[in-house]
Amino acid sequence: MGANISGVTPEFDRRNSEHRLSDLPENCVALIMMRLDPPEICRLARLSRVFRRASSADFVWESKLPPSYRDIARKVFDEITLRKLIKKDLYAKLSRPNLFDGGTKELWIDKNSGRLCVSVSSKGLRITGIDDRRYWTHVPTDESRFHSVAYVQQIWWFEVGGEFEIQFPSGTYSLFFRIQLGKTSKRLGRRMCNSEHVHGWDIKPVRFQLATSDNQQAVSLRYLNNNPGHWSHYHVGDFKVVNPNISTGVKFSMTQIDCTHTKGGLCIDSVLIVPKENARKVVESE
Repeated sequence: MGANISGVTPEFDRRNSEHRLSDLPENCVALIMMRLDPPEICRLARLSRVFRRASSADFVWESKLPPSYRDIARKVFDEITLRKLIKKDLYAKLSRPNLFDGGTKELWIDKNSGRLCVSVSSKGLRITGIDDRRYWTHVPTDESRFHSVAYVQQIWWFEVGGEFEIQFPSGTYSLFFRIQLGKTSKRLGRRMCNSEHVHGWDIKPVRFQLATSDNQQAVSLRYLNNNPGHWSHYHVGDFKVVNPNISTGVKFSMTQIDCTHTKGGLCIDSVLIVPKENARKVVESE
């Protein structure tokens, strides 16, 4: 008798539970979802039609977007596309890497912090002498998110810089140069590194520098002495954004302009700007 009752009760409770969930007003469900993380919202959307409709409400997803999301979105979408997108779809698109500025830059919103991540390719940087093939070449590779890196064979005056401006969501950001000693290629499916031209980086340090439009600055001096064939992220410094409604400009550079010796055999992939608290995770995924 007891066994029969216990076997029926779970089914009875499940049907009643589904019925009660369907009776919840859609706007109440949406208000609850505003307090949840995006993955939790997506899981709840599978429970019933009411939850699925509530999960598409614009105000739910607008609460997950950073305050400056319009300025960020305008970097990668035109106004017509923006008007057509509901906030749920806009969040989904901005959470994935988006190329812009002729494919030389990429941005996305970090799902954990809601802050901005930016990557600037070597073709989006100012590189002194880049058009002189005696010194520099662009090398195609599948080891870069931009499928191309800048390679310097030998040079006296080494100077690489760039800048970026946007309404960053508030928080602290870290800036890195992604570089590699030696030039890698694949032969018969095997990765190989040519380090023939690697020289000069252990004589004098490279000067890494950043400066923001609100007068924050960071400078670091680093010898490039990593093993050839290994991509490294050189940390330039951090900067803090307090007001997300004001554009913050960031200028960055790496230089070695001591003309007493040549240096060469270096690949430059990109510059990466990421939230400081998630910097390690993002860098390790590169």
